[in-house]
This record gives sequence, C-alpha cells and structure tokens, in this order.
Amino acid sequence: MNIAVVMGGYSDESVISLRSGQLILNNLDKNKYKTFEVHILLDGWNVIIGEEKFPIDKSDFTFTQNGIKTKFDAIVNTIHGTPGEDGHMQAYWELLEIPYSGCNFYQSALTFNKRDTLSVLSKFNIPKAKSIYLSKGGAINAEEIKTELGLPFFVKPNQSGSSLGVSKVNDLSEFDKALDFAFAEDSDILIESYLKGTEVSVGVLNYKGETKVLGLTEIVPHNDFFDYEAKYLGKSDEITPARLSAEVEQKVRETAAKVYEALGMSGFSRTDFIVMDGIPHFIEMNTNPGLSGQSIFPQQAAYAKIAFSDLLDNEIELALKRKLLWRK
Repeated sequence: MNIAVVMGGYSDESVISLRSGQLILNNLDKNKYKTFEVHILLDGWNVIIGEEKFPIDKSDFTFTQNGIKTKFDAIVNTIHGTPGEDGHMQAYWELLEIPYSGCNFYQSALTFNKRDTLSVLSKFNIPKAKSIYLSKGGAINAEEIKTELGLPFFVKPNQSGSSLGVSKVNDLSEFDKALDFAFAEDSDILIESYLKGTEVSVGVLNYKGETKVLGLTEIVPHNDFFDYEAKYLGKSDEITPARLSAEVEQKVRETAAKVYEALGMSGFSRTDFIVMDGIPHFIEMNTNPGLSGQSIFPQQAAYAKIAFSDLLDNEIELALKRKLLWRK
C-alpha cells in the first residue's frame, strides 16, 4: 500500500511534527508499505523524495513524478496544531474518501477547542479546574477573576498545543503580559484555577478494538509548569511509570479511558491530568501527540511492551475500516 506520512502544519508546532513524522517513517514496515514523506506547511504541500519536492494536487491529494500520478491508499497523520489536529485536513480527506489515522474531523475539532472539550466532559462528571472563557476585545475584570479563581491561575489560548501561549499568573501584575501572550496565539482564551498536585500524562488508543491505556508518565518540570521548554528542550523529568499508589494509578487509568470513550475517540491520544488529593483532574487531550525522540507517547508504548510498528499497523487497519463505514 502507498502510505502518506503527513507532517508539519501551520503553527509553531510544525517543527515538532516534522520530527514525529520521521519516527513514523522509521517504524512503518517497509515490507508492507511504500511510504511517502508529505509536508503540509505554509509555504506549500509537497512530497519529499530525496532532495526533491513534488507538489500535492489539492484537488485529489495526489502527486506526479516523471509523468506518473501516485495516489495514497491511506494517510498517517501526525500534523500538530492546525490544520491537521483541528479537523480541517480530516474533513478534506474524508470528502476525497482517503482513509486517515486518528480520530475523525468532529473529534479533532472538538478536542482542539479546550472550552468545548470541558463542556462535553462536564456531562460525564470528570473533575477539572474552574475556568473562565474570554474573547479578545471583551471586558476583562482582573479582580473578579482573582476572586473567582484565586491565585495563582493559568492563562491559555483556547486553541493551541505544546503549551504555546500559556502563562502561570502568580500576581495580578503579571496578568496583562499573560493576556498578550495568549491572545498572540488565539483570539479566545481560557483562564483556569491552579491545581496543586502531581501532573501525569496518559497515552490512550483504540488497540485491536479495545480502549487501551499504555502507561502513566509523571511530569516533574524544572520550570514553573510543563511549558514548551519543559516538553521539548529537556527541562523536565518524565518518569514512567508515575510514582502513584496502586489505587490512585487505577483511578487515573479508569478516568483516562472514560475521557477517551466519552469524547468518541479513536487513534493515538495523550491526556494530561493533575492528581490532587488522589483524584485525577482533567487538563487537556492531544489527539496527535508528539512522537519525536523527546516525546512521551513512544516512551509509554515501550513501557507497555508494544512495538511501535504494531501500533502503526493498528492505526492503518482502523483507517481502512473507517473507509468501509463511509460507504455504507
């Protein structure tokens, strides 16, 4: 089969996505698949073969080399951020009837929107931080926010990944700077109360027809919180398995699986929690988790003793089954 490994994106996360794509290319079974490196970037959509670039025909997501047109049997999507983690590419591929890995366009759009995700999960009694939603240009009363959420609190872009635009506000004198930082990423922001506890990240996927929790990773950031530097520049300790009691670990596993199923997920995911007083509080879900050498999800797959090539085979099988459902 011709498999397109699609990476990049239009945000600052594109650099991480390109690394994730290389790990996937290195782990796909060359005896089963003919793989193609596809870059979706602001400067163009291209298939990369050696030192050459071949533009993607956006009318049907094919490319032509030496007069020969190549179609893809399936797509492994590892774009971080827009347009591959927010549903845009998934909707486009679905219209073209090209099967793709991961969740569908609706789940992608939903989970990329922090406010909407929290709204859905509230119906399932998932513990979470208190939050306030604000739009750029709207009225903002810092004292009221402080009264409602207390200090410190977090300011986050509503739609962004890799902790881009996220700030921890310890004093209201830091609030304006945090707003500017978040609004630079998105016109809508979320302000959340601070949860003091143990941060854990949990890899979950649909594996062989069942929701499988790969493992729990404890995050110990060297910075004030798990920001971009902590995630990608080595400024954190990532401990797998997390140092939790058996009882709390089971609670986190059950909650992670419940969140995955409540959101109607498929494919790879990494869900972040703060465990406070033994109770996991939901922070966010990533539906295209980082797969670079520094990323957590591959570590958890190794801990679960599942070969990454097997996980990728599973993703492609799920994608092909989804195509059959489209035609019913």
